[in-house]
Amino acid sequence: MSLSTFPEGFLWGAATASYQIEGAANEDGRGSSVWDTFSHTPGKVAHGETGDVACDHYHRYAEDVALMSEIGLPNYRFSISWTRLFPQGQGARNQKGFDFYNRLIDELLRQGIEPCVTLFHWDYPQALEDLGGWTNPDARKWFGDYAEACFEAFGDRCKRWITLNEPWCHAYLGNATGVHAPGNKDLATCWKVGHGLLLGHGEAVRRFRALGQSGEIGLTTNHQWGIPLTDSEIDRKATDQYNAFSAGWFLDPVYHGDYPEYLKRTFDMPSFTAEESALVQEKTDFMGLNFYEGSFIQWSDTAFVNASTYKDPTMETTQMGWLSLPETLKQTLVLSQKVYTPPKIYITENGAAYDDVLENGRVHDQKRMSFLRDYIRAAREAISLGVNLRGYFVWSLLDNFEWAEGYRPTFGIVHVDYATQARTPKDSAWMMGEVARANGLDYAGATKV
Repeated sequence: MSLSTFPEGFLWGAATASYQIEGAANEDGRGSSVWDTFSHTPGKVAHGETGDVACDHYHRYAEDVALMSEIGLPNYRFSISWTRLFPQGQGARNQKGFDFYNRLIDELLRQGIEPCVTLFHWDYPQALEDLGGWTNPDARKWFGDYAEACFEAFGDRCKRWITLNEPWCHAYLGNATGVHAPGNKDLATCWKVGHGLLLGHGEAVRRFRALGQSGEIGLTTNHQWGIPLTDSEIDRKATDQYNAFSAGWFLDPVYHGDYPEYLKRTFDMPSFTAEESALVQEKTDFMGLNFYEGSFIQWSDTAFVNASTYKDPTMETTQMGWLSLPETLKQTLVLSQKVYTPPKIYITENGAAYDDVLENGRVHDQKRMSFLRDYIRAAREAISLGVNLRGYFVWSLLDNFEWAEGYRPTFGIVHVDYATQARTPKDSAWMMGEVARANGLDYAGATKV
């Protein structure tokens, strides 16, 4: 096999999230989520922007699916808005919400695109948050009931499921630093939320198995493996602590049954009962890995977990200020395979934001194309080193609402004019279509005119 060609059956696709693209926030019975509340709170999101309209995908889904088909993307990862199905998070169902996702799924399959469904991508029901959210003892049941309803409604056509997307972000950014919804600033709450998320994940997997669902299910985390800035003992110690806090916080319980030792001896972490440990270790079929930036870590007496990131000012960064370090993706994949031995790994998000310019109906996003080629090449090198990598989803299909940053960062391989909702595939979109058709980087280039 060529070093540019990927294994047979490798999944190529693009990813999105419900609150970031759907809009229709107050239509057809959808209930309020914590992101609705947060984005409407002054000072929380850049420029006071919200996801009320976003990319209007709720009304334009057929156009977006047709666009994916034209580009040549055979897989699509999207998330379900919990409150579109259950406006209060539990209890009464909203049939119009189920109808929407049925239409979306049916249209995807009609166009030859396989759905990959994420159950929770941060838009937690506000009504449940008001009851304590993920810290409530009933939280795992609430999530399990919602997950089971999704399996029953869509499982005949959807064969690939992700329970949670980046629980680290929802737990830490949403409940310790407060820069994400629900906006809490309490470290003790953050650990409890993380614990509830893990129990919810396990409950969803257990329901999936109990229903005898065909297909596969897993968890997606944001891998933030750090690399020591120097080979000094203190920088290596800082890196170990950073990795335990980032990747290990959620992966260690899922694959090993408990939190990393560093977290347990340093913070007031919740304890797993024997039943809870078994629950969070319910067998998953894949590891979902989101990756944007590797970090150089150095010791700091004042930084959280004594780890600060170092950025060489001469190195290239993306619109988000993140370093482009494709070698770190390869290292992350190799370490993840070695430490956690998942049956397979999917890169469920990888991409970059740049200041794109629409000129004469085209977006020549050469920097993004270079970024994607470098990271795809690094992923292929990881396979040659024994990593069972089986898929790659670019983030994101569309420019969209980028959480607390609002609409300024543009991650999409499709440009969106928010005034008109016109979609324009960027050169990177045509490139990804070529990559999917060639099953690798052996293609002529982005040739769409």
